[in-house]
Amino acid sequence: MKVTTPRLTQHVATVEGRTGEPVLFVHGNVSSSAFWLDTMAALPVGYRPLAVDLRGFGESDPAPVDATRGLRDFSDDLLELVDELGPAGVHLVGWSLGGGIVLQALRERPSAFRSVTLVAPISPYGFGGTEGPDGRLTHPDGTGSGAGAANPEFVARLRAGDLSDESPASPRSVFRGAYVAGPVAGEDRYVEAMLTTRVGESNYPGDAVTSAEWPGVTPGKHGVLNAAAPTNFRLDDLHEIEPRPPILWIRGADDVIVSDTSLFDLAHLGALGVVPGSPGTPAQPMLAQTRAVLDRYGRYREAVLDACGHSPHLERPADFLRLLSGHLQEA
Repeated sequence: MKVTTPRLTQHVATVEGRTGEPVLFVHGNVSSSAFWLDTMAALPVGYRPLAVDLRGFGESDPAPVDATRGLRDFSDDLLELVDELGPAGVHLVGWSLGGGIVLQALRERPSAFRSVTLVAPISPYGFGGTEGPDGRLTHPDGTGSGAGAANPEFVARLRAGDLSDESPASPRSVFRGAYVAGPVAGEDRYVEAMLTTRVGESNYPGDAVTSAEWPGVTPGKHGVLNAAAPTNFRLDDLHEIEPRPPILWIRGADDVIVSDTSLFDLAHLGALGVVPGSPGTPAQPMLAQTRAVLDRYGRYREAVLDACGHSPHLERPADFLRLLSGHLQEA
């Protein structure tokens, strides 16, 4: 269904005939609500599953992203959607970038949500450009993060709608090599969903800005990757909100995207010699940063799935559903 708010028109996937406590699923970067369809269908009776396409993804409006607001363009869209649909006590489920968006929405309006589930979420200190569990900036301007960190061949193939696996940088190859740790059913559907991403300076990846410091890129003012840069998105004070609904953090042990040694972090790639000229900048400890923020928050549980990468809901669906269902019932 399509839901129009003062901000934009958003596409929301539903399961026909389902009623009960609303569970709102939020997808990650370069994806869409299609990544949640099987999970939604398997959700126990008594819950009403909803999955939104974020701005610039799927069938929602390709509204521009003001990166200087961090992830607030996305979280404000989400809050308006909640207001429009009118459900009380929503359960939020956010995957990858969607995990950061969910936390931002929780930070802005904690009383609206009954529970939160984070699935391989980005760090509360953004993606790239930070060191240590406290998320301190490697450089004041966030060098090492932002749209300039995107692989230009991947961006070009995404724009061209490439369905092949002829290059390691094709969307299909990236799905196989990074989104999941092994084969999953429905690959074509997920690759096609990746290709719904609106590519450009206002959406994905955003405007690339160069820096004199290694690795030569710093956040711009527009687009998705700049919105997730640590100069724009930081959640230092999540533990101060009231009320604090319970949080379940689910992640795969073999995740190569969100990790303390992420293959998408330029600092770690520099340590590996993939990006030359590294002055020894340490990798961003994404997991340690999330754990530090949630330790202060208090009401959370971390669940790690073995033999699983960045997409537990696709790779280990039965275990994921068991964990999610238990969390919803406890909440």
